[in-house]
Amino acid sequence: MKWDDYDAALFDLDGVLTPTADVHMRAWDEMFNGYLATRPGQRTYTDRDYYDYVDGKPRYDGVRTFLASRGIVLPEGAPTDSPAMETVCGLGNRKNAEFARILETEGVEPYPASVALLDFLARRGTGVAVVSSSRNAPAVLAAAGLADRFEIVVDGRVAAATGLPGKPAPDTFLHAAERLGVSRQRSVVLEDALSGVQAGRAGRFGLVVGVDRGAGAEELIANGADVVVHELDELIED
Repeated sequence: MKWDDYDAALFDLDGVLTPTADVHMRAWDEMFNGYLATRPGQRTYTDRDYYDYVDGKPRYDGVRTFLASRGIVLPEGAPTDSPAMETVCGLGNRKNAEFARILETEGVEPYPASVALLDFLARRGTGVAVVSSSRNAPAVLAAAGLADRFEIVVDGRVAAATGLPGKPAPDTFLHAAERLGVSRQRSVVLEDALSGVQAGRAGRFGLVVGVDRGAGAEELIANGADVVVHELDELIED
């Protein structure tokens, strides 16, 4: 690719800059399989369920979408629900508590190849922003030592405060580009989730890069990626 064609890079966080997608997967697995064990006749939640129904979406949307796939209907509840409550928000909060526990006990290191791309873009003066569905984005960036790399972070908390729909809607990416003062046509979206590349396509961004961390290159392209890489340093120009 030619970075001269673009003024900004809009990065998803989990699975693109940091391996926290793995932490999210573990937390979702613990929460959903613990819950499904209380519902006779339900088959086990798997990684395929994560990629099909949860990956990249705001937390409560992921709960709703997965439960719907199993024909389970629960009360919505409220974001203040206890993790012990059997509501959409309660289950979402139960997952978040497990994620926070793993992050605190194990920490997180950024992908070296992603840091290399950030260094390259900094030297060029390309604008960067993080666009994440997670409400934990600031904590993850701080834990990974990346907080000072990004003045613009559009995460789940920002989306909720500003009324922006989450991925696969393009609004959070569009909001980040607007805050950077660049057009969508001059912005690159970098995403590992199907819902994220769908958002990039829906927003008609200049380039949508799929990062294959398990979703599959063909699936990423079918859902909106223009190009797929395995590591972000593949995007560094010689």
